[in-house]
Amino acid sequence: MNILLTGGTGYIGSHAAIALKEAGHNIVIQDNFSNSSPLVLNRLALILGEEVPFIEGDIRNTNLVKAILQEFSVDAVMHFAGLKSVGESVLEPLKYYENNVLGSLSLLRAMKESNVKKIVFSSSATVYGIPRYLPINEAHPLKPVNPYGRTKLQVEQILEDEAECDALLKVVNLRYFNPVGAHKSGLIGEEPRGMPNNLMPFIARVAGGKLKELHIYGDDYDTFDGTGVRDYIHVMDLAEGHVAALNYLPHSSGFETFNLGTGDGCSVLQMIEVYRKASGREIPFRIVGRRQGDISSCYAAPNKANQILLWSAKLSLFEMCMSSWSFQEQLVN
Repeated sequence: MNILLTGGTGYIGSHAAIALKEAGHNIVIQDNFSNSSPLVLNRLALILGEEVPFIEGDIRNTNLVKAILQEFSVDAVMHFAGLKSVGESVLEPLKYYENNVLGSLSLLRAMKESNVKKIVFSSSATVYGIPRYLPINEAHPLKPVNPYGRTKLQVEQILEDEAECDALLKVVNLRYFNPVGAHKSGLIGEEPRGMPNNLMPFIARVAGGKLKELHIYGDDYDTFDGTGVRDYIHVMDLAEGHVAALNYLPHSSGFETFNLGTGDGCSVLQMIEVYRKASGREIPFRIVGRRQGDISSCYAAPNKANQILLWSAKLSLFEMCMSSWSFQEQLVN
């Protein structure tokens, strides 16, 4: 199939590009580099042995998206483009609604006018909000607690409404838990601009000597060691989940949602210890106060994806940390 990856030079999109190419699909990437680098295209070419077709531009430019869909005879879209920092979304909510919601509307309009009827959407477990029960399955109530999560939920609702009125539209909605790690080559990985928002790139920079210490936000949670527990999934397992979703699209009933996670929880202290072993580096840390809005535990029930998509996470926490460290060591600034 011919697949358009919006936001395809970003963290998740670039790893999905590799998995799709290895599965025999043709890909084209569109990105505006708002949270990524053109260097990713060079690294993808090294990994894949060929250049990936790329068009620079914003998905809010409907005419540009439509031209790409038609020029490359696109069969399906994987929609990764969007802003993703929870903290930033609280400070700049309009920016998030403009990018994430209006951008998705523009993409869907271009798809409709180009008769492209298949899409895999990059959503997030943030749409669940504070867990009512664990593990979280797809039936869990949806109550996001920040603007980022609300934009993801709004796009989900738009996609579901559009699939309801267009019987030919097939949508697979993937709710990610906590993607971490890097490709085995060490050439691409998570490379946030500025101070990291997520735990593993923060640990990686401390292990690499770029930051003095890691801050642990609270050690008095109701967990086995007092630190927050999350469901970390290797980014390449997540990428394979997108290939599985693409394979399932023709069999979809219209709009279907799947959690992508391991189903296992890992605490902050556990992650630090595994990363220490994987990197051979000490990771100094300091306990500080809780952050507003943080929760004690969150992990997935991935049974639906296991059974219907025939997909499951295979890579261990140690492999996640090893790949992250390999990328950190080879990182080109």
